[in-house]
This record gives sequence, C-alpha cells and structure tokens, in this order.
Amino acid sequence: MGDEQQPQAADEQAAAQPRPAQRRKKAAAQSNEAQKKDIFISESTMLFNKYSYDVEVYDPSMKNYINLKPIAYPNSYGRKSQSTFHKANLNIIERLENALMRGGTGGKIGGKVIRTKGRLQGKKIKVTRSIMEAFEMVSRQTGRNPIQVLVMALENSAPIEDTTRVRYGGIISNVAVDVSASRRLDIALRNIAMATVTGAFRNKRTFAQALANELILASKNDINSYAIKRKNETERMARSAK
Repeated sequence: MGDEQQPQAADEQAAAQPRPAQRRKKAAAQSNEAQKKDIFISESTMLFNKYSYDVEVYDPSMKNYINLKPIAYPNSYGRKSQSTFHKANLNIIERLENALMRGGTGGKIGGKVIRTKGRLQGKKIKVTRSIMEAFEMVSRQTGRNPIQVLVMALENSAPIEDTTRVRYGGIISNVAVDVSASRRLDIALRNIAMATVTGAFRNKRTFAQALANELILASKNDINSYAIKRKNETERMARSAK
C-alpha cells in the first residue's frame, strides 16, 4: 500500500509543477514588465523625456524656490494653490508655463501697445508645446541643457533691490528696499514672459522663437535682453532712492 501511494504522490506533485515552456513564458512576461517599469521611471525623471533635471542653481537665496522636482510633463492642476508658499513646491517649468499663459499687457511697452485679447489664457497645452519647441532651439543653438539655461536666465534677471512708497506724515517718498528670494523669482518669470509676448507680437518671430531668444540672452546677461534691461532699471531706481 505504501509503495503504491508514493508513486501516485510523485505523479501528482510533478503534474502540479509548471512545465518548462510555461516557466519560460512567465519569466519572459516578468522581464518585460520590469523593463517597461524601468523605462517609465527613467523617462519620468527627464523633462519631456529629453532633458535631465541634473542642473545647478548658483544663487544660494533662490535654491529653496527654484523647484527642480523630476517630472516629465509638469502639471499640478492647481492642487494646493491656496496653501502657504505653494509656489515653492511647483516645478519651475510649470511656473514658466503659468507666467506665459497671459493676455495682452494693455500698456505701451517698447513703443507699442500689446493687446492679444487673452489668446493664451488657460491654454496650458499650447504653452507647453511652445516651451518644448523653444527648449529644442536653445539646446540646438547653445549645446547646453535648456533647464540650466532657464535657471541661469532667472538668476541673472532677478533684481536684488527695488523701491517702495512710504508715507511720512503728509509726504510720500520712494525708499530702497531689499527684495525677497520669492519675489525675485516672480519678477524674473514675469519679465521673461513679458519679453516673449512683446517679441512675438506683430513680428515674424514665433512665440517659441521669442522665448528661446530671451532665454539665451538673459542666460548670457546680455544687455539686449528685455528682462535684463528691466532688472537694471529697477536697481538703478533703487540706488537713486537711497
């Protein structure tokens, strides 16, 4: 009886084990899933699956506000927009997108009045495509990582001093004040966005070309950059108010 049960148990155990072909298929499926997972992780850590976030911020005061969290296509959908210092947790590329989603200035800048009737307000996908084209131009013209070029442009175009109006009794005067790191970054993004809008308005230059040109000039601290001009003008007024 015992000898008969042992062969039956061995046969059942052998039947329960997977066949070699099944084991090979299972191993191949697991390896494919692992490869797909690795590809997804590697692509998600690069902007637009092309540009590395491994860049350096030289300005120590702006390191806490230039967020370089690796995201392929930055978009927070407005989450936590009402929380304190939420802008410090936004990816710097998304902050650039938000700055570019604007309408006309309505004022006279550079000898012309910019009235675009809000063509980019709320059109984040369109702005993202323009940034992708601009970054390709920057990479092709400079041979550098466009994220590094953007960071350098923001550092160079961020003013250190500004003026504010102070009332002493019935007298109002301008007083020079230091600018916080958060506001410095806000001003730099606003000036770069303004330069892009004015550079492409009634011009053969496209929106992406205007953005790429402004980023390259500002990263080199070129006086022809609109953001650099605004920074120098702001700091000059602050020096005169001292």
